[in-house]
Amino acid sequence: MTKTRQQVSVLFMLFSILFCVCLIAANILETKQISVLGISLTGGLIVFPISYIINDCVCEVWGFRKARLLIWTGFAMNFFFVSVGALCDWIPGAPYWTNQEGFHAIFGLAPRVAAASFVAFIIGSFANAYVMSKMKIRDGGKRFSLRAVLSTIAGETCDSVIFFPLALGGVVPTEELPKLMLWQVLLKTLYEVIALPLTIRIVKKLKEHEGEDVYDNGVNYSIWKIFSLS
Repeated sequence: MTKTRQQVSVLFMLFSILFCVCLIAANILETKQISVLGISLTGGLIVFPISYIINDCVCEVWGFRKARLLIWTGFAMNFFFVSVGALCDWIPGAPYWTNQEGFHAIFGLAPRVAAASFVAFIIGSFANAYVMSKMKIRDGGKRFSLRAVLSTIAGETCDSVIFFPLALGGVVPTEELPKLMLWQVLLKTLYEVIALPLTIRIVKKLKEHEGEDVYDNGVNYSIWKIFSLS
C-alpha cells in the first residue's frame, strides 16, 4: 500500500514556530494591565494580534488545511506551556525562595480563565481562517486587504465574545464587559490595519518563494481533519 507523504515547507515551519511563540508570550503578557491613551488593556495586546496576521498569511498562501494544522499546533503548544507552568506553580518552592507570589501571578492561571482562553482561541482562529478562505474563493484571489481585515474582525469578535463572559463574568461588572469586548476588537483590528502594508509584502514574497497560491475549492472545513494537508 502506497502512502502519500504530506510535507510542509521550511517557511511554513518557521511561521508555525512564530505563531506558537506569540500565543505563549501573550499568555505571560496578559498578566500585566497597561494603559494606552487612558484605555485600560492587557499586555497581551502587544503580541496576540500577530497570531491573527500569521493566520492570514498561512491561509492566503498555503490554504485552509495548513491553517488548520497551524491552529491546532498553536493550541497544543500553548496547552503544554500552561500545563507545565501550572504544575511548577503547584510544586512548593524551596525554603529560601521568596518569589512565589510573583511567580503565581504569572503562571497560576485560574482553570476558568485557561479554559475560556483555549475555547476562545480555537473558535476565533478558525473563524478567521474560514472567512479568509471563503472570501478568497469568492473574490478570485483579489482584495486581500479587505478579507484580511474582515477575517480579523470575525475572529477577534468571536474570541472576545467568548473569552470575556466565560473568564470574567461575575468578576467584572456586567455593564463593563461589552466595553472591554468592543475595545479589544477595535484595537486588535486597528493593529491589523496598521500592519497591513507589511502583511501584503510578506504574502507577496511568500507566494513568489513558495510558488504557491492555494484556493480552497472543495476543501473540507471540518476542524478535526488535523493532518489532512492535501
